[in-house]
Amino acid sequence: MSSDKKSAFDSIVERERGLRRGLSAGQMTMIAIGGAVGTGLFLGSGFAIGFAGPGVLISYAIGALIALLLMGALAEMTVAHPTSGSFGAYAEHYIGPLAGFLVRYAYWSAYVLAVGTEVSAIAVYMKFWFPHVPGLYWVVGFSAALIVVNAMSVRAYGSIEYLFSSLKIAAIVAFIVLGAWFVWHAPADSGVGVANYTSHGGWLPKGWWGVWVGTIVSLFSYLGLETIAVAAAEAQDPQRAVTRAFRATIVRLVLFYLLTLALMLAIVPWTEAGGNESPFVKVMAETGVPYAAGAINFIVLVAALSAMNSQLYITTRMMFSLSRAGYAPAAFGRLTRQGVPTAALSLSTIGIAVSAVLNALWPQTAFTLMMSIAMFGAMFTWLMIFVTQIFFRVKNTGEPLKFRMWGFPFTSVLGALLMLGILAGTAFTREFRMTLAYGVAFLVVLTIVYLLWYRRRHEVAAATNAAQ
Repeated sequence: MSSDKKSAFDSIVERERGLRRGLSAGQMTMIAIGGAVGTGLFLGSGFAIGFAGPGVLISYAIGALIALLLMGALAEMTVAHPTSGSFGAYAEHYIGPLAGFLVRYAYWSAYVLAVGTEVSAIAVYMKFWFPHVPGLYWVVGFSAALIVVNAMSVRAYGSIEYLFSSLKIAAIVAFIVLGAWFVWHAPADSGVGVANYTSHGGWLPKGWWGVWVGTIVSLFSYLGLETIAVAAAEAQDPQRAVTRAFRATIVRLVLFYLLTLALMLAIVPWTEAGGNESPFVKVMAETGVPYAAGAINFIVLVAALSAMNSQLYITTRMMFSLSRAGYAPAAFGRLTRQGVPTAALSLSTIGIAVSAVLNALWPQTAFTLMMSIAMFGAMFTWLMIFVTQIFFRVKNTGEPLKFRMWGFPFTSVLGALLMLGILAGTAFTREFRMTLAYGVAFLVVLTIVYLLWYRRRHEVAAATNAAQ
């Protein structure tokens, strides 16, 4: 990288300075797992199975391929430039200020709404024990607790997220072991076994279109992997932590998702999957193991809390980055003595408020509605990560990189095309029609806001920096 390019990006890093480097490599890995193993797996997988049947395994394999490509592209840029603005800062520097503005706000809005999906799921899980208590009570109570956690130091946040994620991993491993034992020892006439893959309409009962729709839900499940890149600015040793976390996370997640889904489909016919409770709980109820259903429901509750905790952290840091870039009020870029941007945290709880209203008015559909509108910003961000990485590599031709994306440019182009196809596919899917309708309107509004209010301001700031 030339000295001019390096100094230009150094100015971005400098304006985002102040966050504490308190996260270890192990905590970085757990933060990524905490963000990606949550409602998408424990509740969203039920919706995916309903769309694709046993073909959901293909759906999640396609999602895993995209996630693997994304992790490679993001690792390359993050090792070179660890900063809280992450892919938003990379888009700003390598594509242009408008791109950075759109990516940051799209991602921030996606995770603000994703927090709402997690807390909506919490209301669903609590009905297992308290079926007559309104979900609104659980939304408010658990949200307040996690807001307090995020207002503490990043070290406290990392420790709590490490504990949450460790519980989830232990539970998933136990689920895989118990599920495999149950399938292996099930009597021939029990209705349990691999015959369930084809005995209810065949391997692809909803056809290849069902598989493609299932892929949309699978991406919602994998979303959160990219949190490592945002957290890199607060890692004790960014290069080591990011490289280790990327490699460990992708292997664990692919194994967790594909193995658990394969066992789920073998134990419970896909026709019984649904979104009114976690399919994990249904499977544990089928095993007949005492208290197994209640225990796994507790774990999926912890998983939702963990993902929500991680998402509050990410939205707060992205709003902090927007403020330091001059794209949001300066108050959101201020830090407490513990290095926490509490004003940005407060703003990032909007999704909780939206979820509370939806759970009060439409408790049966709150989760699916929140998921459909949250997905656009995240999928747009994934698309732009691939595009940005192509610009990054083109502008750094011949420069030594400490981590290189394999198969470039074919892998990056493949990732971008797959993301474009999935985004376009939402327009033809009844359950996700709101995704693209909301997303396109949102991007148009953001572009107008940038052109009217921020373009001139950015040009003036750039000219001032150049003069200095």
